[in-house]
Amino acid sequence: MDMILLVLAMAAVTYLPRMAPITFMQHTAIPPAVRRFFRFIPYAALGALIFPGILTSGGADHIPAALVGSVAAVVLALTTGNVMLVVAGSICGVFVANLLL
Repeated sequence: MDMILLVLAMAAVTYLPRMAPITFMQHTAIPPAVRRFFRFIPYAALGALIFPGILTSGGADHIPAALVGSVAAVVLALTTGNVMLVVAGSICGVFVANLLL
């Protein structure tokens, strides 16, 4: 029973902060500069969270493959603008580079 209460409390803690702005600000006009700023958040988060892991995930002998994946991610981010394609492409780049190198 305690575990169910814990899960429900965690669900409320994560759901309410996400739902509150949508509910209370649905009729608020967002300035274009703020909208443009929000469009870059996925790429900034991707870079800040993923890039350190790219360089350290395989150890010292996998750095060339990690760099290939990084280059693939940058190229895809600049050309497609699709975050899921960037992630998938960088994973494929690392995989192919590990096979070839």
